[in-house]
Amino acid sequence: MVAVYSIALLGGLLALITTVLGAALAESLDKPAIDVVGKLGSRGKTLIGAVAGFGMGGMAAEFSPLDLGWQVVLSIAVAAAGVGALWARFSTTRKHLL
Repeated sequence: MVAVYSIALLGGLLALITTVLGAALAESLDKPAIDVVGKLGSRGKTLIGAVAGFGMGGMAAEFSPLDLGWQVVLSIAVAAAGVGALWARFSTTRKHLL
């Protein structure tokens, strides 16, 4: 399962970096047509957060010094995916105070 967690982590982090750099490029060039974040929408950003969270949680639990079974590791990875999805949803939809 380490391969699954590492692929999810790599894919999630690459998608995260791509969206951040794409949004920064579109903003600096003032071209909303190339804005990746606008095209993804709320569900796409939530999915990226969930995949990155799944990979991080799975890798962290897999290489924990505790002797955890694969069921516990998978449960931790799924819980981390939920937290990652919630955080992505919260951080992209909240209203700015300034």
